[in-house]
Amino acid sequence: MRSFDVVVLGAGSAGENLAAALVEAGRSVALVADGLVGGECPYLACMPSKSLLRSASVRSLVAAASEVGATAGPVDLDDPAVAWAAATTRRDEIARHQDDRASAEHLCRLGVEVVRGRGRVVGPGEAAVGDERLAWTDLVVATGSRASVPAVDGLDAVPTWTSDQALTSPERPRSLVVMGAGAVGSELSQVYARFGVEVTLVEGADRVAPSEDPAVGHHLGAALEASGVRLRLGTTVASARPGPEGARLELDDGSTVVAERVLVATGRRPTVEGIGLEVLGIRAGAEGIPIDCRCRVMGQDHVWAAGDVTGVAPYTHAANYQARVIAANLVGSGATADYRAIPRAIYTDPEVAAVGLPAARATQQGLDVVTSSFDLADTARAVSDGSAGGGLGLVADRRRRTLVGAWAVGAHADGWIGQATVAIRAEIDIEVLLDVVQPFPTYSEAYFPALQDLAAQLQR
Repeated sequence: MRSFDVVVLGAGSAGENLAAALVEAGRSVALVADGLVGGECPYLACMPSKSLLRSASVRSLVAAASEVGATAGPVDLDDPAVAWAAATTRRDEIARHQDDRASAEHLCRLGVEVVRGRGRVVGPGEAAVGDERLAWTDLVVATGSRASVPAVDGLDAVPTWTSDQALTSPERPRSLVVMGAGAVGSELSQVYARFGVEVTLVEGADRVAPSEDPAVGHHLGAALEASGVRLRLGTTVASARPGPEGARLELDDGSTVVAERVLVATGRRPTVEGIGLEVLGIRAGAEGIPIDCRCRVMGQDHVWAAGDVTGVAPYTHAANYQARVIAANLVGSGATADYRAIPRAIYTDPEVAAVGLPAARATQQGLDVVTSSFDLADTARAVSDGSAGGGLGLVADRRRRTLVGAWAVGAHADGWIGQATVAIRAEIDIEVLLDVVQPFPTYSEAYFPALQDLAAQLQR
């Protein structure tokens, strides 16, 4: 048995960054990798999806081909098959062809012991990977999440993809039904539609991006339809069966949708099974492993958890944040997590970003809020860019006179939502935000009129 200060189960973004930080602080660390070092984000999720979204927005194949080095001459982008081949070549290069050796070797050079295999807890202070035993003083569970496939009658008998499969396949189906209009479903619907695939997006709620403000769903739904996506909202897939086209889906409104393939994007669930948590008396369910503000597992002194497995916020940046919190606690400096301002993004065209609480959720939590919005088309930058616009929405707490939520739809929204992120996290007064000088011409100029409106409402 080998002994370590810390054993980390899971080598995704949280585990990778935590292990690196701890060895640099002088701790001995074993990182157990039951999959790719770096997790899904660089190989199967974030990076390949953003690559395809970028390629889908390119209007000149000379530009697309130059990025992949595929050709030195012009090629007709109007040919979807040619464009798709260039896009997937670029995607696979960016995803490093799912080769994690460079990441693993980097960690080894830092001093991390990378152990390949499925890790499980076998007793207090002890984990096993195959026949090897690892002793630990502290254990960090960072086993991530996996795609959640709904229990639809017959779905297992038709051609389906999870998002991981859709983001690694060279295939471009003639038609596609996407189940779920969250971030993944919206992004991949737009990608495939822009490469000439007939896409139908099915969502049980009455709008896309149903967890966000209704205005976000309005903007994003219009953008998806403009890309050629057929929206079927307020209905779900009741049953599925094979058909000549590939799959024939019966919806619960009585209608039928057919497609060559079905992409299931109905969410993910924390990976908590089969890792021995019960040995330590840890009860984890569909919502993940319960943790405290220090990311320590409830009821445990030396067991911690980070990333999707906690069920707190299913984003790479949230996982990295939790890793930093745990690292600080394990090296003695101490830290607590504050999730009030974890940004969320959907990388469609236009991009969607949000942070904090939507107005309805803030009201449900007992806050007295005022809201304001501004049409991005009224900014000088939208005019100069020829942008279709979008918008900015702000939610403020009347009592504290601070922002508690914000949403943005428009070019590079994931960047200029940062002002609202800082304002929410630091609880900056509305009057101070109004005194911030925005550069001209930028989309962030939308903040001033929206804040002016909030200030006026707060005076009433």
